[in-house]
Amino acid sequence: MLYFISAGEASGDLHASQLIRKLREADIDARFCFLGGDLMAAEAGTQPVIHYSQMAYMGFSEVLRHLPDVMSNLKLATRVMERVRPDAVILVDYPSFNLRLAARAYRLGIPVYYYISPKVWAWKEYRVNDIRQYTRRVLSILPFEVPFYKRHGMTVNYVGNPSVEEIGSRMASMMPEADFRSANMLGSKPFIALVPGSRRSEIRNNLPVMLEATRPLASKYHTVIAGAPGIDHDLYRSLTDTPVIYDSATAIMAYATAALVTSGTATLECALTGTPQVVCYRANGSRISYELMRRLLKVEHVSLPNLIAGTTIVPEMLLHECTPVKVLEKLMTLLPGHPGRDAQQQGYMTMRERLGTDNAADNAARIITNDLNLN
Repeated sequence: MLYFISAGEASGDLHASQLIRKLREADIDARFCFLGGDLMAAEAGTQPVIHYSQMAYMGFSEVLRHLPDVMSNLKLATRVMERVRPDAVILVDYPSFNLRLAARAYRLGIPVYYYISPKVWAWKEYRVNDIRQYTRRVLSILPFEVPFYKRHGMTVNYVGNPSVEEIGSRMASMMPEADFRSANMLGSKPFIALVPGSRRSEIRNNLPVMLEATRPLASKYHTVIAGAPGIDHDLYRSLTDTPVIYDSATAIMAYATAALVTSGTATLECALTGTPQVVCYRANGSRISYELMRRLLKVEHVSLPNLIAGTTIVPEMLLHECTPVKVLEKLMTLLPGHPGRDAQQQGYMTMRERLGTDNAADNAARIITNDLNLN
């Protein structure tokens, strides 16, 4: 079978790479054509049609500035899909782009599977109609999505969350903390992890706030930046001389005393390491944007730990609330000896229970191949 997979950002590349591995196990004749990154390329044994670094535009203004690139990518992806005529199309989040691919695949009679559903429960709920029309199955990685889709007359499969296995595997293979510190010349002083996002715009917006928030703690704590894949070192150097470590985000979060994390998959990953965190999302920092977002969002929280637990576990500092003073105030409550630290880690246990322990990629591959009558 030929599988056409579309993932438009770093987290999608990671999760899709695991799915590719499991599809290979379930289908010995599996071949792949995809939009994604280096991890997918390593598993598929071929290069992406488009690398996600050329696709990862976030927010209305950024998408608008790069609209010619977005449309060019969509045309290229559509042409390739029409030419290769895959046996299945598998979409990974990235809804504005992927739902257009889904519509074309549907008209071509190609079955479409959505692995990692778009966040339609948070905003743009009308997209459920397109998902219902164009996809054969939705394979969810968030347990609260099952009742959401049920309210819309859809049955979806919760397959487990891939971050559970991924973080567990990485933590099991991490070098001891002393060796990690020695390898990265961190010394013995405790440190705060800064995880400012995987897109250039996120890093520019969030990292300066994180750096300023942690400055008053410099006598007791280092700061260490988790470098995002595909982001060149020069961007970080233009903002700070703080150490940047690549390909070690899990270890950085696990060995940190606490973390400042940009909203996204990294907040869940940090929670799975057990390290207390403050969620930061600065964007343009506008109060007007905050009020608009508050009215558009259909949910009370934006970070995955809070959404999964169904209550506030981690503080969310959004837009105009994401200032150095306010972030530091929340961070102080999570340092050793403060009650907020134990409370947050207790909340992490509730979140873990709701996620379960299923192997998401394995379950998703089995469902897809069974549906295609391969087993």
